[in-house]
Amino acid sequence: MSHLSVAKFGGTSVASFDAMSACANIVMADANTKVVVLSASAGVTNYLVELANGCDANRRSEILDAVRTIQYNIINKLQQPDAVSAQIEDILQHITGLAESASLATSSALTDELICHGEMMSTRIFTQLLAERNYPAVWVDVRNVVATNSHFGKAAPNDEKTQQQTDAVLKPLLAEGKIVITQGFIGRDDEGKTTTLGRGGSDYSAALLAEVLNANDVLIWTDVPGIYTTDPRVVPIAKRIDTISFNEAAEMATFGAKVLHPATLLPAVRSNIPVYVGSSKAPEQGGTWVTRDPQPRPTFRALALRRNQILLTLSSLSMLHAQGFLANVFAILTKHKISVDVITTSEVSVAITLDKTGSASSGADMLSEELLTELRQYCNVQVETDLALVAIIGNNLHTQSGIAKQLFDTLAPYNVRLIGYGASTNNVCTLVQNHEADEIIRALHAALFE
Repeated sequence: MSHLSVAKFGGTSVASFDAMSACANIVMADANTKVVVLSASAGVTNYLVELANGCDANRRSEILDAVRTIQYNIINKLQQPDAVSAQIEDILQHITGLAESASLATSSALTDELICHGEMMSTRIFTQLLAERNYPAVWVDVRNVVATNSHFGKAAPNDEKTQQQTDAVLKPLLAEGKIVITQGFIGRDDEGKTTTLGRGGSDYSAALLAEVLNANDVLIWTDVPGIYTTDPRVVPIAKRIDTISFNEAAEMATFGAKVLHPATLLPAVRSNIPVYVGSSKAPEQGGTWVTRDPQPRPTFRALALRRNQILLTLSSLSMLHAQGFLANVFAILTKHKISVDVITTSEVSVAITLDKTGSASSGADMLSEELLTELRQYCNVQVETDLALVAIIGNNLHTQSGIAKQLFDTLAPYNVRLIGYGASTNNVCTLVQNHEADEIIRALHAALFE
């Protein structure tokens, strides 16, 4: 087969007729793009989640009207709206029935069945849009391809079965010269029930399909033209990075650069398939390639900022029983499903940062009284809030001499609460006051990148 690209368009890229038309232009301009994975139109999934959580009849009809409006604002601008309106009405009927069921009793299986309809609608509409331009687009139900386990809401793919179904369903269509339009985020379990792949699932779907199709690359079309040296909203002169390694990008993605989360690209990473990130609104601006071993690899690559961090300082009450101290602390944190970001330890105490933004609940809920009470049986507990993590991302940061001086000179005027250095070759973390975070990012950017 010739060069094969899998392209993915996110929710804002398929939110309106104009946005969808821009996507169609991108697909048609690149003869290599043979498989297109779409998210639901922006706003739709949130509405469907609300329905899945159960609501009264009035709110149900409000939401259905809102969803219908989002989709018909696109459909009514098609040359032949009737070509898809029957299918969309069908889907809206399904949503209505499922929403009524959810108002009586909710379940994770019902939730997945309900929220998959956003992608079903966006892909039907997009397929029609391409057909009207005489492009050989064919709609495929991704549930016939991506096989998963039954962990609703966060299903894991069955790679072997997905490979078999790809060979049976997708490859013949591609061999005929068809362009496959399909859904991100969705799969099907062994019992035939719809599942979803969890947050960032559309990126995962695109990477997974790229892997089973042995594609040359994955193109993630989003609303930003690539990955920048830092958030351009904080530093307007931040530069776009042309190529970045998976490892560096992973440090960034988990550090607040909301563009990509490394876990969502796992299939592409393990199969060494390059990933491109570009803007569907401005494809001419270029983007960033994420690859295994890009050259050159500068010492400093980027800065990332994560606000709303909590710092827990735990001091052992009794040094005699200190052997099991860390083990006990982590057992308690694990039990309360708390993931830890950065850790520093001394002889008698350990300081750990927790990310408040990562959890759906507020930071206050995250540190329940129950959790604090359990920790206090072992140690003195001090809680500090209003902190932000600044990550300096780069290459071989642990072996380059003079780096610490460069960073500390820049950070000298500020109160640095904690530093994590040496655990990763790709990042150095510092914990700073929330209100100084933007200023620190600007100072570091000026010192390291300008």
